[in-house]
Amino acid sequence: MGTFHEVARLEEIAPGELLRVEVGIHLVCLANVDGVIYAVDDDCTHTGGPLDEGELDGCVLTCPIHLARFDVRDGAVVRGPAREPLCTYRVRIEDGRIFVADPDEVEE
Repeated sequence: MGTFHEVARLEEIAPGELLRVEVGIHLVCLANVDGVIYAVDDDCTHTGGPLDEGELDGCVLTCPIHLARFDVRDGAVVRGPAREPLCTYRVRIEDGRIFVADPDEVEE
């Protein structure tokens, strides 16, 4: 089943917002898309830009550095210059608390 880490509370991330959290030694970007929380790597796969400082439009996250776009639901590149998708992580919500799967346990 894997290990999940509590990272935030639902009230900390309103719909349409992003939030950077730490999961172990990894920085993860949470995205609230119409009340559904998604978790992706916080570093852009192009040049490592901080995605939590980007813009979320629906399910599309735009990197603030070179404007690469990713779908937070599956990490897919929507528009370059990035070519590699983002790693995504499973999210659980329990009693208003957000839990993210341990990035070190992600299956390839």
